[in-house]
Parts: sequence; structure tokens; C-alpha cells
Amino acid sequence: MAAEFLVMLYEYSPLFYITVIAVCFIITVAVVLGWFGFDVPVILRSSDETESLIPVNERKMVQVTNPFALEMDSRAGTVTEGVSLRPYCLEDCILSCFWGCGVQALQAALQRHQRGLRLSTPELFQEALELNYHHHQSFNIHKEEKEYFTQMPPDLGVTDFGLLPRDRYPLVAVLTLANPETRDNYNIVASVTVLHVPDDKYRLSVRILFQYLLTAHGNLYDLKPLFMSADNSNLSGTTEPSTSTQGAEPQPERPGEKGEESDAEGEWPDTQGRDCVVCQNAPINRVLLPCRHACVCDGCVCHFQHCPICRAFVLVSFALANRPAHDEDLTED
Repeated sequence: MAAEFLVMLYEYSPLFYITVIAVCFIITVAVVLGWFGFDVPVILRSSDETESLIPVNERKMVQVTNPFALEMDSRAGTVTEGVSLRPYCLEDCILSCFWGCGVQALQAALQRHQRGLRLSTPELFQEALELNYHHHQSFNIHKEEKEYFTQMPPDLGVTDFGLLPRDRYPLVAVLTLANPETRDNYNIVASVTVLHVPDDKYRLSVRILFQYLLTAHGNLYDLKPLFMSADNSNLSGTTEPSTSTQGAEPQPERPGEKGEESDAEGEWPDTQGRDCVVCQNAPINRVLLPCRHACVCDGCVCHFQHCPICRAFVLVSFALANRPAHDEDLTED
């Protein structure tokens, strides 16, 4: 039968050659696609196949209480005119201001904290800097909100810190607990804020450059902003620890927003009532790293390998609040 079919194709030679060429072309295309690993585009896949995408890793969060927060006055300040700082504390604290602090000295002090010297007091922090600063000023901070003014003394004659790159930070503000009996109640023992203050050589406006939290266990955490989508406001909070830390990432509370002995899970009030940018049906509860966009809910985060806002590749995510599973079931009903 097969021989008769081939003979018939041969008798109609044009059809025979067309069939052979078509078969060879199909085989060649299949081999090439298989060799180079081409796949069906994601947009053409079915919804069932999208579930097979590798889920985004989740970073486990640990809630801790942060007794410190520091803000700057909105009014402009300079090195010669000084700046106003507004601390918010859950306990009585000490604000230490180091003008013209050496960059290498500050980094060495932070490394000493991680190696065993716990910088939990102003004296220890000042000693760790090894006097590598121009001026030091301290304030006793009480729980109530108050503004404090700090300034470089005019008699020092310092009007700038040189051209870029600089070897000194204009101002480093350190918050530590004042009473020894309260230090055992908090895992975070100090807050370090590095500020830029305009001078004669560099007129960039007053702003916070870095913020670090030092823990009683010798860890160092870098506070970074979280970015909300559309008209959502910008949140500030801990999103990821520095490369020198290990273990879980803390989710500090802002002083004044929560009590000291709260048993409830951490909540971010600014995210309440804001809907996921994908499904528009659930509150935002996921932060994507490394872009730090808070834009999706718990249900949608597993369907994306790229941020819906900036299209950056997502390496890991973490939850803004730990929501019990039974609460989600109730909302669906």
C-alpha cells in the first residue's frame, strides 16, 4: 500500500517534490526551536500554564518595637545657620549631634557595633568615633514632641566640608535611650541618621541620606522608603537589612502610632483602603524587592515575576501585615 502511494506521488512529480520539501521544512523548524530553547510566548499561554511560573520568594518578617523616630524641620537650614530636628520617642532619650563626622570613622563605629561593642549609650558612640568630628552637641529628649535646634559654632570657622567626593558627613544625629532600665525593654538600642546640610560649596537642600537602626544583638538595619502606586503616599519603613546582617527582617513601629505593649500584628495604617493595582479587589499588603514598590495584594503577588509598576525583576517580597487566613475567607464571603 505504501509502495503504491509513493508510486502515485512520483507519477505526479510536482506534488511529490512539494510534499518532500514541506516535510523537511517542518522537521528543520522543529529541530531549530528545540535546539535554541524557544518557547510559546507568555501572552499566548493559557491561564492554567501561568500558575506554573516560579513563585516569588517570601521574606519572613519579625515585628519589633522601634522607640526612635527623627524628622527635620521643613524650613531651610545651612551649616552656618543650623538646622532644627524633631525627635519622636517612646521613652526618654538622648539626641547626640556630630557635626562634620568622618565617613570612615562612622563606618568603623558601625562595624565595631557589629563585632561586639554595643553602641547603646552616647558615651560609647562618641568613643567609637574617636573624636573624628568637628563639633558635638547633646540634648535630653522627653516623650512629648519638641523641636531641637543644633548649629555648628561660628568660632570654629567651618563654612563647608570641601568639594566632592567628601570625607565627612555634614551632620550625624544619634538617638539612644536615656535610662538604663528601659534598654532591656527594646531590641533596638540606637538610631543613627546621616543628614546633608547645605554649605558654601554644596547647596543641595537639607535631607536625610541614610538611617540605621542598631539592635541589642549587634545587627545593623538600613531604613529605606516604600513606594506606593498612583496617588498613594510614600511610606518610610524598614524594607531590607544591610548586607552585613543575617536572619529575619524587622518591621519597626513608628513611635506614637502604637502602644509599647501591643499584642496585635504590625499594621501600616497608610495602606488601609488602598487597592491592589492588579485585581483592584484586595488591600495592598506586599512589598516587592529590590524596587520597593508596595502595589499588590497577597493573592496577586504569586502571579508576577516583574513589578507591575516599574517592570523590574522581583527577587523577593514581604508582607506589610500578617493577615490570618480565616479573615481572608470571611472577606470573600
